[in-house]
Amino acid sequence: MKAIQVKEPGTLNVVEMDEPNLELSNEVKIRMRAMGICGSDMHILHGQNPFASYPRVIGHEVAGEVVETGGAVTSLSVGDKVVVEPMTSCGECYACRQGRPNVCENVQVYGVHREGGGREVMVMPEHLVHKVNDQLNWSEIALIEPFTIGAQSIYRGQVQEGDYVFIFGAGPIGLCSLKMARQAGAKVAISDFNDKRLEFAKEWGADYVINPQTSDVEEEVYKWTGGMGANVVIDAVGLPKTVEQAVAVTSVAARVVLLGFDTKVSELAQVNITKKELTICGSRLQTHRFPKVVELFNTLEFDVKDLVSHQFELQEAEQAFELMDNAPPEVRKVVIKL
Repeated sequence: MKAIQVKEPGTLNVVEMDEPNLELSNEVKIRMRAMGICGSDMHILHGQNPFASYPRVIGHEVAGEVVETGGAVTSLSVGDKVVVEPMTSCGECYACRQGRPNVCENVQVYGVHREGGGREVMVMPEHLVHKVNDQLNWSEIALIEPFTIGAQSIYRGQVQEGDYVFIFGAGPIGLCSLKMARQAGAKVAISDFNDKRLEFAKEWGADYVINPQTSDVEEEVYKWTGGMGANVVIDAVGLPKTVEQAVAVTSVAARVVLLGFDTKVSELAQVNITKKELTICGSRLQTHRFPKVVELFNTLEFDVKDLVSHQFELQEAEQAFELMDNAPPEVRKVVIKL
């Protein structure tokens, strides 16, 4: 079978590999159909993901069709369209005992720590495979995983109906967070340097957009909220400056959700956190969000397919990654058809 492999940082190829077979009775074999390219895939390619090992078959935003099931599998059948939940946990550490397997001490992500879904065939345990509405197309199904990341940010920020939510970054994850915040009944503003992304964010329901090149972010957020500040701030950029700005634009009793992995230090005065009694939290992967997001997609009323701006064939994987590297303004989500 063919697979998209990063042999070492800087080297991506479509390679031939042996097709995996079912080994356990609770496993399913999946013919993969689509893979979304994520920022973390780009970081693996460029040697910037501290969790990745090489060589690695990448891909964790993936959709496919069940072609074989083990004898103990009961929830899935041959022919089902499915999305893969690309995360494993030990079930025993403190985080797992607290119901937070996404930060398990031994968490492993397919496409990062284990071989991912960017290949023609994948074998997965039944509990990590979710059946979806067969009317969804393959690229839509591949969007479910990034929407669980957006859903996690809303969950961590305790977004409520009527909240003012401000999001740094109108890339795919920022846009997923926007859509999920709107789904929760919040008012949403979003910032980005890319005017085309801001135009798209408006189409997706953003109440207010800000380009930091032409406007002062802090002034604009306070103007938008009538001087109150944002009740929830989601930083989907993850730079030291955006973390500092996130705290600066909050209301009292606000929640700040950080999605980045930047190792550089931000400078925050304690008084600015204490006087407003802010909650500042990280958001990594997802905590039991898959069933909820799958249910939302399955309604067919949650139409997000236009997030996909470009599609490539498997043999064009290198061109797809080049496009992501060049990042022209019109690029949103790039999907590879497997």
